[in-house]
Amino acid sequence: MDDHNSGRRLKRAELAKVTGCHLETIRYYEKSGMMPDPPRSKAGYRMYDDTHVSRLRFILRARELGFSIEDIRGLLHLMDGELQTCLEVKLRTENHLADVRTKIADLERIEQALAETAARCSGEDVPECPVLEALSCT
Repeated sequence: MDDHNSGRRLKRAELAKVTGCHLETIRYYEKSGMMPDPPRSKAGYRMYDDTHVSRLRFILRARELGFSIEDIRGLLHLMDGELQTCLEVKLRTENHLADVRTKIADLERIEQALAETAARCSGEDVPECPVLEALSCT
């Protein structure tokens, strides 16, 4: 890694603290090849720089937006190969957006069904329960 990355060198625990990412998650991203191997100090510690910080933040943000690990790998591959085009990234994003919209519609249907079922429940200490009856229906 070049020193043009502000010269910052962080151990894994420091990288975790700076990014808010768990140590095990960083290890997973390294083992899966999503994070490049950092150079090691003379004492053998992995030493991360700003490039690692930026890449990890990219991965974390993509996860926050619901991109799958495979989607993120694809985006990273486009970035790493300098092959990305706005069109390719847009298509991946639009596909993900369609999946998110489908999930939202499913959740809205679930919300409606739960609200209707809960509204039928008296909330009293009685053996008959509309919620359990609705869940038992086949």
